[in-house]
Amino acid sequence: MRYEEHTFAWADTSCARPPGGLTRIRFDVDDGVATVTLDRPDRLNAMDRTMNNELGTVLRWCDRADDVGAVVLTGAGRAFCAGSEMTADGFGGADTQTPEAGWIAPHQVRKPVVAAIQGAAAGLGVTLAMQCDVRFVAGDAVLSLPFVRLGVTAELMGHWNLVRHVGLGRAQELLLTGRRFTGTEAAEWGLAVAALPAEQVLPRARALAREIVEHAAPVAVAATKRLLWEAAQAGPFEHARRERLVMEALLDRPDAHEGVQAFLQKRRPVWTGRPSTDLPPWPTEHGEDSA
Repeated sequence: MRYEEHTFAWADTSCARPPGGLTRIRFDVDDGVATVTLDRPDRLNAMDRTMNNELGTVLRWCDRADDVGAVVLTGAGRAFCAGSEMTADGFGGADTQTPEAGWIAPHQVRKPVVAAIQGAAAGLGVTLAMQCDVRFVAGDAVLSLPFVRLGVTAELMGHWNLVRHVGLGRAQELLLTGRRFTGTEAAEWGLAVAALPAEQVLPRARALAREIVEHAAPVAVAATKRLLWEAAQAGPFEHARRERLVMEALLDRPDAHEGVQAFLQKRRPVWTGRPSTDLPPWPTEHGEDSA
C-alpha cells in the first residue's frame, strides 16, 4: 500500500468522491457512525487490488464528510482480514493499488477509526488494524504476523506500531517467529483494548464510535487524534509545546465556549466546528505552523 510516509499529517481529501460501485467493501452510515466492512468472506477478506482501492476511496470520503463523526472497520464472515491476497505468482496484494488511487491510512483520517476484529487476522490484517485508533477483538480470534515465514517483512508501520503497543520484547518475539496468538493474548498485551465474545465485538466498537459522535466536539477529537499519534514520535518538550499551541487555538473557537455552557446548563452541546475546514494550523517541530 502506498500512503504519505514520514508524517502523521492529514491526507489531502479535498477531491474525495462519494463511494459508489463497491464490490469488495460494504459501507453504510448510521447517525454519524460509518461502518466499513471488508467483504470477501469466501477469501477471508484477503486484500486484493480492488479491495484496497475501494477502501482508500471510502476512507477518503469518510475523512471529508463532516456528517461522519467516527468510523468502524470490520470484516465479513469469520475473518477480519487474512492479509494480502496470495496467488501462484506471489503476493497479489503486496502492491495493491495504483498511484492515482490515493491511498489514505486510517491514522490520516480526521475521525477516530475503530477496528472490530471479530475473527481471524493475519499479516496486513493486523498491521491495518494497528493503524486504527482503537481495537476490539474476539477472544478466540487467531492472529499472526507471519511475514518472516513468507520471506518478507511487515509493512504499514507494523514494526513501529507493534513496539508502541506491546513493547520491544514482545514485538521481537511475534515478528521474528511469525507465530500465532489469540485475541485474548492481544488484549492482555495492550494490542487491543478488550477481548470479547465474537458476537459482541462489532456492537462494542459501534457503541464506542457512537459515544464519540454524541458527546465529543469533532474538531477537538481530530486534534486529539493527531496529538496522540504524534506523541510517540516527538520529544516530550516539543510535544508539550505543540499541545499548548493547539489548545490555545481551540480556546478561541466557538466549540470551546459551547462546551462550557452545555456543561454548566446540563444539556447536550451543539457543536459547529467542522474537521474539514476548522482545524487550527498545525505546529511543526521548528515552530512554524502547517496546514
